[in-house]
Amino acid sequence: MIDLRTLREDPDRLRASQRARGEDDSIVDTLLDLDERRRSALTSFESLRAEQKSMGKSVSKAQGEEKAALLQRAKELAGQVKAAESEAEKLAAELDGVLQTVPNIVEEGAPEGGEDDYVVLETHGEPRTFDFEPKDHLELGEALGAIDMERGAKVSGSRFFFLKGVGARLQLGLLNMAMQQAIEAGFIPMITPVLVKPETMQGTGFHVAHDKEIYRLPEDDLYLVGTSEVSMAGYHAQEILGGDELPLRYAGWSSCFRREAGSYGKDTRGIIRVHQFDKVEMFSYVRPEDAQEEHKRLLDWEKEMLAKIEVPFRIIDTAAGDLGMSAARKFDCEAWIPTQGRYRELTSTSNCTEFQARRLAVRYRDKDGKPQHLATLNGTLATTRWIVAILENHQQADGSVVVPEALRPYVGLDVLTPGK
Repeated sequence: MIDLRTLREDPDRLRASQRARGEDDSIVDTLLDLDERRRSALTSFESLRAEQKSMGKSVSKAQGEEKAALLQRAKELAGQVKAAESEAEKLAAELDGVLQTVPNIVEEGAPEGGEDDYVVLETHGEPRTFDFEPKDHLELGEALGAIDMERGAKVSGSRFFFLKGVGARLQLGLLNMAMQQAIEAGFIPMITPVLVKPETMQGTGFHVAHDKEIYRLPEDDLYLVGTSEVSMAGYHAQEILGGDELPLRYAGWSSCFRREAGSYGKDTRGIIRVHQFDKVEMFSYVRPEDAQEEHKRLLDWEKEMLAKIEVPFRIIDTAAGDLGMSAARKFDCEAWIPTQGRYRELTSTSNCTEFQARRLAVRYRDKDGKPQHLATLNGTLATTRWIVAILENHQQADGSVVVPEALRPYVGLDVLTPGK
């Protein structure tokens, strides 16, 4: 959540952020009012409590009528203290409830606007010119015996699929290559839980009560994650890390689950937008002052990985209105998809500043030994969707697909051939 001190000292910063996101900026006044009333109630409680303690000492020394009067006053004070404490707690809970709904403050320099208002920062490679009519990834995948949507739907419903044969080998190779790159960069590899408690999901920045994208197991009060970011964000919840441990970097491999409730009719063909996929995700814990530099590093690691699969791609600076709740800034890496004639997102990296750490109570000790909230960041190294870009960009006229050179040792094949 946002920092109350920042809110008090510079409320216009949050107002500007809300407007950039296309959100209502009047919530700033609501927060300021609740915060002032809470602090006033807390001051009143503390004053009455101090008087109550002082009264207790006086009662023990008094006698006769004086003692009776003091006892009566003590009784009145007890009721006032209880009422003041209740009011302070009520206002604190109300303030916290509103704070939970406010997204992170957008980083200065992020584009304003919505989904289509991104800024292209870099473009790498040129779209290939085919001397034959290129097939889309599903037609290629079915001919290769790599993707089976029909049986996926039979077993689990729409937007589920089987990867088999070379399809399974391609995904395993891709994710293993991503994990190996992460390990070589100093990340600690992790296989993460895919079911988490509501406080973990909520703490990461998801509205568990209102988010229609999240799968829930009501009998167990657990949620299926849409990214291993959730599990890794909660890994150090309620902990104070040593300053000498930072930066702390994890690479999480997990299956991910998304209901895609708001995408009816979109990308229903193939494996671009599905309910279950696998992913290797980077996650960093750093000092707040190091967060922007870490964000650039995560983007560089994503670019390094994309270069290995030899597809044209571009980097976009996501507009504020298209940021998730936790992100202050997000860069997307989009690959060229020949049969669609456009770029599609393959990875993204987000700087969540101290937003998640405040919600999950993750801190570190500074050089003076004082606990401070740290910053968290995340970035994707590879997902199932990458198979779409690999198949379409590296296809041959005979329906075979050349495996990118860097990926060959992980797949065990140089070429994927139909019927084999």
